[in-house]
Amino acid sequence: MQLSKIPKLKHTDGDNFFLLAGPCAIEGEDMAMRIAEKVLEITTKLEIPYVFKGSFRKANRSRVDSFTGIGDEKALEILAKVSERFDVPTVTDIHEASDAALAAQYVDILQIPAFLVRQTALVVAAAKTGKVVNLKKGQFMSPESMQHAARKVTDTGNEQVMITDRGTMFGYQDMIVDFRGIPTMRQYAPTVLDVTHSLQQPNQSSGVTGGRPDMIETIARAGIVNHVDGLFIETHFDPANAKSDGANMLDIAYLEKLLTNLVAIRKTINTL
Repeated sequence: MQLSKIPKLKHTDGDNFFLLAGPCAIEGEDMAMRIAEKVLEITTKLEIPYVFKGSFRKANRSRVDSFTGIGDEKALEILAKVSERFDVPTVTDIHEASDAALAAQYVDILQIPAFLVRQTALVVAAAKTGKVVNLKKGQFMSPESMQHAARKVTDTGNEQVMITDRGTMFGYQDMIVDFRGIPTMRQYAPTVLDVTHSLQQPNQSSGVTGGRPDMIETIARAGIVNHVDGLFIETHFDPANAKSDGANMLDIAYLEKLLTNLVAIRKTINTL
């Protein structure tokens, strides 16, 4: 897919934000299709450029018995089917340099997880595919340090890069979003706010990550006010029974109201 077909991969002042949304992990074809169809229905109505998100494999798990996926190629094929059926670009995260070429055959955007964003071989492998590269800001990194991660992509000759903030570690079991980082990172690349992962509460004694989904609208509103280019929201029809990250996902039943409010805020901000 050409860059021109990636929704709003540039600063969106004067325009709407774009949205990366979908389940944390691909659990099966039916659930992926249902979620994509519902989100697309909402974003079409609200004129929000949409990218379907789904992890083909979950590598960063607290426990060895945690869900990791349904099989790499099976999940990637589902992502390709979503893109073909609904004519939307797709994004998935990769964890090893060898994943880049494989995933690039099926998706439009390769995402580098926050814990891995300093891994040069991984970032360069993603960049060399020619796909858009979405760099998650490490929970342990300053906004200023993300310029170097972005430069690793552009130094390969690939100018298609964006940065996603997903919060910064605050103590052992909480995350916090420093909104001063948004204008800083927008100097380096279009910047996305990962609303739902920013509300994770990791390192719980149970070995299962907790979260604060009740704060999703609060964080999203603040991101829009601070001119973020895009939002990243994990959503599901049944978060309580999702196989990954259910504790911080948005119930899809609340997505339309949330996005309607955010579009209204963006329109107001654009008139100031």
